[in-house]
Amino acid sequence: MNTGFRPHDTGEAIEAPAAPFEGLTPDRILNVLESAGLACDGRLLALNSYENRVYQVGLEDAPPCVVKFYRPGRWSDAAILEEHRLVMQLAAREIPAVPPVDFPGRGTLLTEGRERFSVFPRRGGHAPELDDPQTLTRLGSYIGRIHAVGAVEDYRHRPVIDLDTFGVQARNYLLDYRIVPAELEPVYRGVVDQALESVALCYRRAGQVQGLRLHGDCHVGNILWTDEGAHFVDFDDSRMGPAVQDLWMLLSGDPESMALQWAAIREGYEAFRDFEPRELHLVEALRTLRLIHYSAWIARRWHDPAFPPAFPFFDSPRYWEDRVLELREQIAAMAEPPLL
Repeated sequence: MNTGFRPHDTGEAIEAPAAPFEGLTPDRILNVLESAGLACDGRLLALNSYENRVYQVGLEDAPPCVVKFYRPGRWSDAAILEEHRLVMQLAAREIPAVPPVDFPGRGTLLTEGRERFSVFPRRGGHAPELDDPQTLTRLGSYIGRIHAVGAVEDYRHRPVIDLDTFGVQARNYLLDYRIVPAELEPVYRGVVDQALESVALCYRRAGQVQGLRLHGDCHVGNILWTDEGAHFVDFDDSRMGPAVQDLWMLLSGDPESMALQWAAIREGYEAFRDFEPRELHLVEALRTLRLIHYSAWIARRWHDPAFPPAFPFFDSPRYWEDRVLELREQIAAMAEPPLL
């Protein structure tokens, strides 16, 4: 892969932005937080996050907090505040989403120099046990409550999860900037085009479905499970989209296993919100879009020094051979009937 994003056909260089978090040293982080009135005790722990930079910070007179520094240029202030508004609406209804701290006179999105950041209370927990039907039913009920609130109003400043944003735009980026190795580009181009045609067919089968404000990235890593229930964290990828986007990532295994899992999830979900069965036509389509979008996401972030060490095989032929196989499997899966 060309780390400078230089199209091979024209030789024209496209300037990669500077390291987005350059200068965000431990001293800088602590100084920024103290500017917000937080008395830090010097303890600082980097948490797992590539898109933004997230830290657990010890405080002198309170439990530790979590601070998120937003990636420059990704979301506008208005888009971040829309996400905050949704999470605060959820928390106000005692739905277990973790909202940002609202600083009097400053709000939930703070700025200090070039940094934009928010502070969150720290919540503990572990990944939920998805092989437990009771856990799946409880997760379904939580997500049903989240969606009941998410459907009340629309986002105005955040994009939609659909064929264009997650599929066509991602495909075009990978091919236009020659991210795929030259020897594999023809086969990747053919299979990704076929996959997107299958996605479009799944959307036609589903028909018109309602879009709503979603978590957007509702995998087990963003759900902290405790004896009392769940905490839903990291709404950074929240967008408009179909309800099933927040549900399909809880499904795994063969079709029979997924059907049983879905039955447990739907039982909990429909206690709070009706589910449109036509959306089941989108499960494998959304999985396919996520796979294509994921590769484009890595490519778009390759200038960030954190990405090459985290994804060392991304610029190897083996990575793209695996993606071709993956997409072929998805094309076959999208040709199968939905779960029910």
